[in-house]
Amino acid sequence: MIPKEILKKIRRIEIRTKKLVNDLFSGEYHSTFKGQGMEFEEVRQYEPGDDIRLIDWNVTARTGYPHIKKFKEERELSVVMLVDASSSGHFGTRDRYKSETSAELCALLAFSAIKNNDKVGLIIFTDKIEKFIPPQKGRAHVLRLIREILYFKPRGVATDIGGALEYFNRVIKRKSVVFLVSDFLSENYLHPLRIANNKHDVIAVKISDPRESSFESIGLLELQDAETGEVFMVDTGSREFRKEFAARAEEDNLGLSKAFKLINLDFINIRTDQSYIVPLINFFRMRERRL
Repeated sequence: MIPKEILKKIRRIEIRTKKLVNDLFSGEYHSTFKGQGMEFEEVRQYEPGDDIRLIDWNVTARTGYPHIKKFKEERELSVVMLVDASSSGHFGTRDRYKSETSAELCALLAFSAIKNNDKVGLIIFTDKIEKFIPPQKGRAHVLRLIREILYFKPRGVATDIGGALEYFNRVIKRKSVVFLVSDFLSENYLHPLRIANNKHDVIAVKISDPRESSFESIGLLELQDAETGEVFMVDTGSREFRKEFAARAEEDNLGLSKAFKLINLDFINIRTDQSYIVPLINFFRMRERRL
């Protein structure tokens, strides 16, 4: 039995994200992600301005009037959300946990996909594969995906992005659009990521909290690593510590960005204390200009 607060949260996410889809994202999504090819639709009589390369010479010869072939885009895509559910996602120092931001972001992308008649699937992972839901269509299916992301209780606590990608590469055969949603606190995943991106269209989406890149001066602070359980003390009152911590976080971000660029992978950076709308729209428009 799903708790009432989870059902309310799912409903709130549905209302909010469907409004964003209707107002902003449906057209952006459609323009950014094209179909797999062109499908013949019909032959019609030539009109001034038509592309002469599309003339159907057989029909033209038979009728005595120039005719052209008309094609339509094969629109249907498969979209797969590859979502990190490790314990580090249950962290947030602003309005939302990282895991809640992931759920709302995935809901927005999923509703954009089904509005464009695409299929959506989900792989939830930690240091093991937790859940696989094959791509399907429909509102009820999307609501199930949101429920799983919000309510699913994973067995694992750590993160193995490489293992998740290897599983994805085995089970998803059709070329898909893949959103890899994680905080990327993992190692040794660039090789399987390169393999996945060679066959599919992979977009890395990093979810982070501002406290992971900077500290305010509040004195001694006891911290615990959510994935390893390690407890340690830091002195946030130390300017040297704060400066070193911020520099290391910036270095990690730059390293991640450079690594993704080397394998020609798109990268979106989302923070829990900021709206994800602007980074997403910027991404869609950048992709559209590149087409």
